[in-house]
Amino acid sequence: MDVSHLFNPNLDKIQISAIRRFDQEVSKIPGILKLTLGEPDFSTPQHVEDAAVAAVRAHESHYTGMSGLLALRQAASQFVSGKYGVTFDPESEVLVTVGATEAISASLMSILVAGDKVLTPAPLYPGYEPLIQLAGAEMVEIDTTENGFVLTPEMLEAALIAHPETKVVILNYPSNPTGVTYNRAEIKALSDVIKKYPVFVISDEIYSELTYTDEKHVSIAEFAREQTIVLNGLSKSHAMTGYRIGFIFADASLTSQIIKTHQYFVTAATTVSQFAAIEALTNGKDDAAIMTKEYIIRRDYIMSQMIPLGFDIAKPDGAFYIFAKIPADLNQDDFAFLIDFANQKQVAFIPGSSFGQYGKGYIRLSYAASMPVITEAMIRLTAFVNEKRA
Repeated sequence: MDVSHLFNPNLDKIQISAIRRFDQEVSKIPGILKLTLGEPDFSTPQHVEDAAVAAVRAHESHYTGMSGLLALRQAASQFVSGKYGVTFDPESEVLVTVGATEAISASLMSILVAGDKVLTPAPLYPGYEPLIQLAGAEMVEIDTTENGFVLTPEMLEAALIAHPETKVVILNYPSNPTGVTYNRAEIKALSDVIKKYPVFVISDEIYSELTYTDEKHVSIAEFAREQTIVLNGLSKSHAMTGYRIGFIFADASLTSQIIKTHQYFVTAATTVSQFAAIEALTNGKDDAAIMTKEYIIRRDYIMSQMIPLGFDIAKPDGAFYIFAKIPADLNQDDFAFLIDFANQKQVAFIPGSSFGQYGKGYIRLSYAASMPVITEAMIRLTAFVNEKRA
């Protein structure tokens, strides 16, 4: 008997990630250079790998508690307190998750019901909307393209007034795909608006250690703690994508609810990875500094090559992405533009349309790739653009 029609009907609204689909498609091209995925090209620090190996040899292969190892929650609490000045009780206000991705899932699924709305600045990371749709809720994008990809308090308040069904505001900064982040004054101004409304803030701060300004990362939890669910992890800061360690930081009244969803999704994060994470957050708390210096060099080089070609770029202050507007005299269909580029020059970027309707006409490059790869990619991009204009 055919049962394929009995799935949750909300699944019909969801597609496999456009980023992954595009990456898989262009990966078939022989010799392709890829500046596609947001995965650091650096190795996990040796001392962190050693901690993982030591955990294996010590037979640390059993379940931890649902919240994660207390030692890890203590290390995570101390890390965000020391780095960003926000305090969370490791006993009741920190959850260890299977990457920031599970932190997003557990948070959204704990909150949303059919008919709710979720506000997000756009363009944005495409991993939120499918989960919102699965819950029967609706995502509302706030267009930031005319403001350098920065959400203003006025934009946010107008959206909250226009959509009274809003239950969640999602912030992701430094941003994927734009690399834009917010300074203290900007975050304070956004928090002043949020505190006027009965809404959650899910603040995805996975790139918090990869910032390139004189001001350190500012968490909105500093100003709107009771409403804020902070998501973070070690994938970007410590090149630990495969370890799958993320965190939820929130008031105990919120984590006490989210843990119910978390425990039935995953039981607990991988034990060996948790021991490695303790090492990363203690002896390796500043490991990201080496990567940050290299990312700045890569970012500046890419901009120096693309801007003279006519690409419009808002200078990224964090993360490791360039989000560039295709020059007006070239094909504005970003998918078609990049398929053509990949086939002709064997270089892959990600189409801006993968990041929502306001990403159309843009392309995203990840500079979490080696400098030799980036240099060759820019040589090929220059040749491609010049040939199109000839």
